[in-house]
Amino acid sequence: MSILIYTENWDGKFKKLSFELVSYATAIAKEIGSSVTALSIGNVSDEELANLGNYGANKILTVNDDRFRSLDNRALAKAVVAAAQNETAKIVIFANNNLGKAIAPRVSVVLQAGLVGGVTALPVTLDPFVVKKKVFTGKAFANVKFDTDVKVITLAQNSYDLVETENNATIEAFNPDVADSVFATSVSETNKVTGQVLLSDAEIVISGGRGMKSGDNWGGLEELADLLSAGMACSRPVSDEGWRPHSEHVGQTGKIIAPNLYFAFGISGAIQHLGGVSSSKIIVAINKDAEAPIFETADYGIIGDVNKVIPQLIEGVKEM
Repeated sequence: MSILIYTENWDGKFKKLSFELVSYATAIAKEIGSSVTALSIGNVSDEELANLGNYGANKILTVNDDRFRSLDNRALAKAVVAAAQNETAKIVIFANNNLGKAIAPRVSVVLQAGLVGGVTALPVTLDPFVVKKKVFTGKAFANVKFDTDVKVITLAQNSYDLVETENNATIEAFNPDVADSVFATSVSETNKVTGQVLLSDAEIVISGGRGMKSGDNWGGLEELADLLSAGMACSRPVSDEGWRPHSEHVGQTGKIIAPNLYFAFGISGAIQHLGGVSSSKIIVAINKDAEAPIFETADYGIIGDVNKVIPQLIEGVKEM
């Protein structure tokens, strides 16, 4: 019996998110006396694959098939199912990101497995197998019990710390039998954004709300984001007003992100907004209203006018 993890790579490199999954799976494996197998799909060097072993993976299955470059969810799901069956995996773990949330339900149906998304901690109990997750947009927690032999989990980002270990993982080529007809998606052209940090990749995010008062007041936030190599975001009212593009809208109805550090400038903290950023490791709120709901969630808070605080933060970062 093994625990299988799907470790997504970006242009042949793994990010912190993938290492979190391996660390999490390794901790469970120690408790149940199992092993950890990581599945990597794409052109990834052996040196990069070996990094997964540094966080506890015992075996790494690597699929280097150009057909998977289309990122067809159905094809990817079939590859994961084949790997799970090959390894007799009883637990299959994905990241709780867009790709993981697209593939996990398909895998759970084929494997007749229970599925719990957005898990935030190690299992509460192993027998029965109970996991913890956020509900009501992060306002509460629920303990969910699995009643199935095979279990599928998506792990919320930043919910488990990286744990490095000395481990020499074996790397094996894996060729899942996926018919050409399954690959229904084709990519005719790829255009990548350059010159800015994507929200999905950003470790630090600078976000502004209606408290910025005008779309003309974002120069300071842009300068701060540039100094910190951070991504830019905004609340829904800001994008609805046309102050910032809708691609920067984060929240329950926008993009759901989980950076290591999230700055909220002039954001009151409506539950819809917090639903998209509550998985951030550290939240810093800046608002002149001391009663703003954002302060109930924030790890650090500054009570003050954002247009006065921003220049001081910029100077502080420059000094550092």
